[in-house]
Amino acid sequence: MSLPHAILTALLEKPSSGLELTRRFDRSIGFFWAATHQQIYRELGKLEQSGLIRAIPGPPAQGRRKEYEVLPDGREELAAWVARSDEPRPLRDPLALRLRAAAMVGVGEGRLGAEVQRHLALHTAQLAAYRAMEQRQFPGGRRESVEARLQHLVLQAGIEMERFWTGWLEQVEAVVSELEAESS
Repeated sequence: MSLPHAILTALLEKPSSGLELTRRFDRSIGFFWAATHQQIYRELGKLEQSGLIRAIPGPPAQGRRKEYEVLPDGREELAAWVARSDEPRPLRDPLALRLRAAAMVGVGEGRLGAEVQRHLALHTAQLAAYRAMEQRQFPGGRRESVEARLQHLVLQAGIEMERFWTGWLEQVEAVVSELEAESS
């Protein structure tokens, strides 16, 4: 996924200023495609220059931020991108590589175990955040539109990924603890 397409998607969901986009990335989109506010502002300029978005016209008001909306060419670009094909990306996680290396050089003096516990805590917190989002955005019993079902499926993918990570890290923690106990 590319940042321009993430921004086009966000602006189609709701026209926004750069600051609002940054906040929305922090709260939701950023869980799947992260970007700094500098990257977002830089990309807004490029998208506007290329005629894919525009600042919403209106009288300038003091303190009013420039809001952007997607133009027809931007919608066409996003639709073309949706229709493209990409290969799945392989897992590239430094912790997995550290575990592989630890099999060769040992687990150290508790540092690897502490890092595994830190990762487990981070993934546990992210899982809780995703579940809370699901409760807020998709309360039980509410009929969902096709669009909302697709958004819900993306959130469910995040939930499943975090469930995988927490379950896997619990197994890793047990093995690393055992190895640390053997090496002391």
